[in-house]
Amino acid sequence: MDISLSSELENVVKAKAESGLNNDTREVVGEWLAREASVGFAQLEAGLIVEVESKEHFMTLARGGA
Repeated sequence: MDISLSSELENVVKAKAESGLNNDTREVVGEWLAREASVGFAQLEAGLIVEVESKEHFMTLARGGA
């Protein structure tokens, strides 16, 4: 799978990979995705869900709005 990152996020991923903590950028992104999925599943199991009514509503929530 290919993903696109902002230049700022791409720099963060590259720096983490170059730090030696991860083998490469794919590993950095893979670990991040696994962590986020784990958090999301735990929230779902706890009943912490939000209904999203539209793409615009989703983007507002993603930016920290209500």
